[in-house]
Formats: sequence, C-alpha cells, structure tokens
Amino acid sequence: MIETFRNAWKIPDLRKKLIFTFFIIVIYRIGGTVPVPFLDSAKLSSWFEQSANSGNFFSYLNVLSGGNFSKATLLALSVSPYINAQIIIQLLTYALPPLERLAHEGPEGKKKLDKITKYFALLIAVFQAWAYYLTLSKAEAVLYTNGFDKIFAEIVIIACFTAGASVTIWLGEEINSKGIGNGISMLLFAGIVARGPEAVLNLIDLMKTGEAKNMILVPIIIVSFILIVAFIIFMNEAERRIPIQYAKRVVGRKQYGGQNTFIPVKIAMSGVLPIIFAMAFVSLPSTLEMFIKPTEGSFYDKFLHWFSYTHPVYGIVYFVLIIGFNYFYVSMQYNPVEIANNLRQNNGGVPGIRPGKPTSDYIKKILSKITLVGAIFLGVVALLPIIFTAFTGLNIAMGGTSILIVVAVALETVRTMESQMMMRHHKGFLE
Repeated sequence: MIETFRNAWKIPDLRKKLIFTFFIIVIYRIGGTVPVPFLDSAKLSSWFEQSANSGNFFSYLNVLSGGNFSKATLLALSVSPYINAQIIIQLLTYALPPLERLAHEGPEGKKKLDKITKYFALLIAVFQAWAYYLTLSKAEAVLYTNGFDKIFAEIVIIACFTAGASVTIWLGEEINSKGIGNGISMLLFAGIVARGPEAVLNLIDLMKTGEAKNMILVPIIIVSFILIVAFIIFMNEAERRIPIQYAKRVVGRKQYGGQNTFIPVKIAMSGVLPIIFAMAFVSLPSTLEMFIKPTEGSFYDKFLHWFSYTHPVYGIVYFVLIIGFNYFYVSMQYNPVEIANNLRQNNGGVPGIRPGKPTSDYIKKILSKITLVGAIFLGVVALLPIIFTAFTGLNIAMGGTSILIVVAVALETVRTMESQMMMRHHKGFLE
C-alpha cells in the first residue's frame, strides 16, 4: 500500500489529486470542530457518556461521523444521510421500473440517479436533524426551551445540522471529480481513523493504572487488532472463480471464441451494509429506552434487558440479522438466471453444465454457499467487540465494524490508484 502511494506521488497529476484529497479531508475535519449554537456542550457530553455509548443507534451514528455526533458539531450527521439515501435508492431501483430503467441507461442514467440520491439525502438530513434536536432537547442540552427563543433555536440547530450534511456531500463530490475518487468513503475513512489517537491514548491510560488485568488485556487488544485486520484483508481479497468456456465459431475467414475465462465471485461482496442494516434494527429497543423509561419488572423492562449490548439474545439476533441481510443484498446484486442467459447468448457456458436452467441452478448453488461464508465472516467481525466487552467490561462498541470499514476503503483506494497508474502506462510502477 505504501509503495503504491509512493509510486503515485511520482506522477504529477496523481500527486495533485492526492494533495487535493488531503486538503478536502482537512477541511472536513475542521468542520467537525465547529460548534452548533444554542447547545450546552457540558450537558451534551455528560448525556452522551451516560446514555449513548452502549452499542445503540447513536453509537453507530457516532462512528460514521468520526465522533462529531457525540459533540453535536456542524458535521454531526456527516455521511449518514447520504449513505442511507444510497441504500434506499439502491433498494428502490429493483422495486420501481422508472429507477430500474435509469440504472440501465449508462452514464446519463447514473447521473440522474446520483441527483435523485442527493435530493433524497437532503430530506433524510432534515429528518435526522429534527430527530437529533428532539433528543438534545430531552437531554436538556438546548439552551432555549420557551417561547420564540425556542422556535428560533430549533430552526437554527436543524439548519446547521442539515447544512453540515450538505457540505459533507459536496466535499465528497469534490474528491470524486478532482481527487482520487471514492469521496464519501474517504470522508468516512478519515472520520474513523481520526478517532485512532484517542483509542491509543485510552490504551496507554489503562497501562498506567498498573493493574494486572489491564497489563494483560492491552497486549491482547493490540494482537487481536492486528489479527482482525489480517483476517479482513484475506476475506476481502478472497473470491470463488466460476470457470467459463466460450464455444468456437467461424465468421467468414476468422475464428472467434474458444477462450477460457471465469466469473469472479467475492466472498465479502456485500461489504459492511448487512452490519449497518442489522445494527439499525437491534439498536431500536435500546434507543427507545432513552425516551420511554419502562416500569421495573415489566415485560418491556425485561425485553430491553434482553437487547442490552452484552446480552446473549442481542448477539444472537444481531448475528442472524447480519446473515439474513447479507443473503438479501447478494440476491439483489446477482441474478443467476440473467447470468445464465447472457452466457448462452454469447455461446459461453460452465464446463460440464448444460446451458439454461442447469447453469442458473449451478450458479445459484455456488452463490448460496459463498454468501453463507461471507455472512459468517461479517457476523464474526461484528460480534468480536461485543464478546470482548462482555468478558472484560471494556467498551469498544462498533470496533469490528470500524476496522472493516477502514480496511475496505483502504484496499479500494489502493486498487483505484493502481488502475489510474496503469491507465497512464507507467510500466514497472506496480512491480
């Protein structure tokens, strides 16, 4: 990875793109320090430490914002409205014929879909800003709560959060057009990595206590982190190759086809999306607890206890949902019948498998097995921090998901840089 960036730095136009991307990331991080007016930062910090640092939905939003959400800064919503809009539009693309037609219209259709996604992200940002304002108001972190001052403060706070989300989308687009690409992912990457020094300082503080338990746990955490990164890289690069053979055909005096190739099927093809979907569902009970206090001993109280971050029921439901959403996402991305039809139309086929339905059944069977392996991989990565927290009492909520996002974005960025260098025909740079 370091060698790839070093080689890219030697190319003038790629160097400009790298500098521009770094400049945008710096602006993004500076924007994350701008406070939103009419908020009590002391009460906000106290409330978040007590209520929203236990694996609920706010922890998920805090990870996506790089810690800005817990501080209620200008970029508190960060990339979450755009990510949610992308997911929803992607799902609707397979459900609504007009959007499906746009998806098949090439670059022009993609531009229109991107425009629809941005408008939808703006609506989601307004809703999330309003919901966050209500949460802050309930936590008594809003300075003005009566009369016209309350209305004015509400409008300003919601407008600031919404504007911050819009600025984040614009910064991501600038990286796409003038930087190295993957704009939103790069901002998400930068936000998570920015929390790294804080995590390192926390580990140092644990070592300073001198307790035997901490002296053992800290090396275990470091070794586990390295092993998880290696495991994620291995699984991200792993793929199942379906062999394809094209029949020979003669057109005039020329012979076409006859070559052998393969269809690569990645094991972790759905990325981190199943974890995000599952987290949104399992965190709902603990999020509702912040607004509706249950009566002690009631069924609702026991139900919320089952869905506490370290309870076995929470972990089991979380794991099952990850597997379910992984199958759902893969079924949307891969259509075995369409793949089989395309192969037959191009005189191709899987060796030993008849064209048509037998080929689609064969591809479907392979996808089912690969999807299960990928789902278990995501489930293990997501559950490791929960299991570690349950046994040690140290809160590293969303740790596995953060590492997964960082590693995936880093690998994708390296691939993008390598492809851009290859396009410029600089032989030897990738050796």
